[in-house]
Amino acid sequence: MAIIDLANPTRFMTLTDRLLPWLWGVTLLVLGCGLYLGLFVAPADYQQGETVKIMFIHVPAAWLAMFGYGMMAASALGTLIWRHPLADVAAKATAPVGAAFTLMALITGSLWGKPMWGTWWEWDARMTSVLILFLMYLGLIALWNAIEDPIKGGRVGAVLILVGSVNLPIIKFSVDWWNTLHQPASVFRMGGSTIDASMLYPLLICAIGATLLFLTLSLMAMRNEILRRRIRALRLVAAATPVGVSA
Repeated sequence: MAIIDLANPTRFMTLTDRLLPWLWGVTLLVLGCGLYLGLFVAPADYQQGETVKIMFIHVPAAWLAMFGYGMMAASALGTLIWRHPLADVAAKATAPVGAAFTLMALITGSLWGKPMWGTWWEWDARMTSVLILFLMYLGLIALWNAIEDPIKGGRVGAVLILVGSVNLPIIKFSVDWWNTLHQPASVFRMGGSTIDASMLYPLLICAIGATLLFLTLSLMAMRNEILRRRIRALRLVAAATPVGVSA
């Protein structure tokens, strides 16, 4: 099946109906393996002790908070430039999932920061920009819920998504541009990772598992959004049909 065929919502529904059970199985296997290795096998840090194991949840959640908005930005381009039938569906479906992972990153970051930095919250560049990302997710969700026409809502949302995407490089490079409590990049960096292999490999497995979870939840949300739009279309047709006239 060509990728362009997925522009057809019916074909997309058929494919995902077959794919989702396998995705759930692989997701649970990989994520379960990663969390087991990270929480029960990986050693404690010589400075942070067992607290460092929050990393196995916090870091993937933070990565996927940005990944989700990046997916929405790509979908916004698909809506405005290529008029892809499923682009605005993907953006709208991804937003709640991205918001959930962003909230998880904020909460676990706060739990990790208290014993390490002595504070639950600090208005430094990284933490503030991630909070802004969370508020952007919530704002877009509210916008789509406020606009009844999904096509109009998709176009307005696409413009706002692209405007808000300027926050992604700010989040990424905030630790380099400003003096923050967060350490610089330690996994993907020139010269190799600074994390010991005993922690790095479980972290990467957790990240892969969390990414699979993100994609699985997003596909399920897309299916729900397609069904909602079909139900809305049927109701509009029923409302426009005079009483006693067969459609």
